[in-house]
Amino acid sequence: MRAALEEAGWPSRVLVGCSGGPDSLALAAAAAHFARRGEVPGVGGGRHALEVGAVVVDHQLQEGSGEVARTTARVLGELGLSPVRVVAVDVQLTGEGPEAAARTARLAALTAEAASWGAQAVLLGHTLDDQAEQVLLGLARGSGPRALGAMRRVRGLFVRPFLGLRRADTLDVCAAEGLEPWFDPTNEDPRFMRSRVRSTIMPFLEAELGPGVAHGLARTAALLGADADYLDDEALRIYRTLAEVGPDTREVTPHPREVTPHPIVLPIGPLLDLPPALRGRVLSHAVTELGGQPTFERLGALERLLDRRGSAGPIEVPGHVSAYREPRRKGAPPPERAGRLVLVSHR
Repeated sequence: MRAALEEAGWPSRVLVGCSGGPDSLALAAAAAHFARRGEVPGVGGGRHALEVGAVVVDHQLQEGSGEVARTTARVLGELGLSPVRVVAVDVQLTGEGPEAAARTARLAALTAEAASWGAQAVLLGHTLDDQAEQVLLGLARGSGPRALGAMRRVRGLFVRPFLGLRRADTLDVCAAEGLEPWFDPTNEDPRFMRSRVRSTIMPFLEAELGPGVAHGLARTAALLGADADYLDDEALRIYRTLAEVGPDTREVTPHPREVTPHPIVLPIGPLLDLPPALRGRVLSHAVTELGGQPTFERLGALERLLDRRGSAGPIEVPGHVSAYREPRRKGAPPPERAGRLVLVSHR
């Protein structure tokens, strides 16, 4: 906990996201310990008080979830956390699946509560086991290094102090603190992919390959995460160098729909000079900046658009974004690497 708070810049006010399960309840107990100490180190060398509150998100997906949330809130109050809020959310069950939809709703509620109370950090109880499960799922889905890099101890508002602990360690913390955690029945429900990984696949791998599988997968996440951070930062630097805000192109775009007056324009030659690992990320930055969703398949289509032997577009990208190769002006020479890629939002 101390190392995570230090990495987060020693915030003076934090929220604990707590479900009542052993991981987040142990996290709340550790955070309460630092709050009771009265002061923590400051960035400039001084000391300041640490205020610790908590948020219990009721997803309203199980019968009796409201009572579980209220009981958890009462325990958190007894630990000395204040304020403690119970927030009920409506989980929008869309095509992303119930687990992802619940996570989206939960993180949105935690972000809103942090802003309302002025918290500089939100603590989450993910453990090394959660990290390993996420890497395994990413491998099965064919994910890239960013997804396989999985969770970081500090990323923006969210801080995960327990990424180096096993799930069993949090049970020991709860026992030492005299806390009785709630066990979410969906964690054992085989209808959910992560539950099958947790209850069946990881135990099988550890039985067959040895008890170091979870640590090995977590180490993979740490290594790939560091590489992905470097590549992302370098791609962003290159993107800011190459990207131009284009003029109103409604009269020249081959797309019939109304477009925004300021598309993003990238020169094709310098894009082709980039290694694939950076080129894809630069294209992803452009799509994201326009509000699109850069999927693997659509980014591949954008890369093929750079080859002047193919179609000039437009290529549709999820999120109401399209891209096309700018038409060559009349009388201009047709060198293979000349031209520009134009990305447009149709929101």
